[in-house]
Amino acid sequence: MGVNWKAFVDQLQHYQSFILVSHIRPDCDALGSELGMAEVLRAIGKEVRIVNAHRTPPALSFLDPAGNIEVLGDSVEPEDVQADCIMILDTSAWAQLGDMGDVIRASRADKMVLDHHVGEDDLGARMYKDYQSEATGHLVVQAADALNVPLTRAMAMPLFAAIATDTGWFRFPSVTSDTYRTIGRLMDAGVVPSEVYGDLYERDTLGRLKLRGLILSKTVTEMDGALVYTWVNKEDFAQCGAEPNDTEDAINLTLAVRGTQAAVIFVGQVRGGFKLSFRSRCGLDCNEVARQFGGGGHKAAAGAFLEGTLEEVQERVLPVMREALAVAIG
Repeated sequence: MGVNWKAFVDQLQHYQSFILVSHIRPDCDALGSELGMAEVLRAIGKEVRIVNAHRTPPALSFLDPAGNIEVLGDSVEPEDVQADCIMILDTSAWAQLGDMGDVIRASRADKMVLDHHVGEDDLGARMYKDYQSEATGHLVVQAADALNVPLTRAMAMPLFAAIATDTGWFRFPSVTSDTYRTIGRLMDAGVVPSEVYGDLYERDTLGRLKLRGLILSKTVTEMDGALVYTWVNKEDFAQCGAEPNDTEDAINLTLAVRGTQAAVIFVGQVRGGFKLSFRSRCGLDCNEVARQFGGGGHKAAAGAFLEGTLEEVQERVLPVMREALAVAIG
């Protein structure tokens, strides 16, 4: 079932000021949805700030050239997060909110969630979700329509990036004919896809390139090639001169191996533990796998986090992946 846009609009009308929030380690859909929604709300006369728990990755800074996204503990203290409403975009899970979770719990502001992920926690918010939507960025376009706000280039560029990246540049099964109609509207508003693609994929640092090579060199296959996994330790970032966010999309490269049906990457975190990213192009439900480790996401792509050494984390995760994949492929 899609979003009840009448209820969404009715709730918005009660507030004058908003804080927009998204998940830790923000990607293009998180950042693009925040930036696009901020422009939509400002177009109807609302006061808006964007505050995240993590800094915008340097590779995605082109989305916010004016530096409008603030960072908790950096430019903003918890007591500064004051508004009539906190709108949470592109996540419905406490674990994905990081330190902003404590701020949201303590805030007396009303809360709203706009998201397309299946799993959810009780965030004390009114939920506006569409599990069938390919990206939260697409939901922001629909929000603009519901509010009768014309799309501008300032809205369209980050929303295009949100949709393009969350669909693997329109490769994933989540893409529909409506996806392309929406992309056409964003282009009519001034987006140039080749420019966005260049900013996303043709501005790599040498460190990012070396890191991808290292990740791919560690790739292991199992189950006659149906399962692929790889990993990166936190020490590898310094060795390559790379940043943690440089692992973005690396897992998708492993799916290019002929016969691969599912993949997982273990990414070592600076503070310890491993971030897990799951991918599937068969009946294996990544969301269900990730939920077993306190995470979530979509059927074809999901994530989680586990404490422990690489060996400990792999010993917990790989048997679950093997079993789920065996069931999925028969």
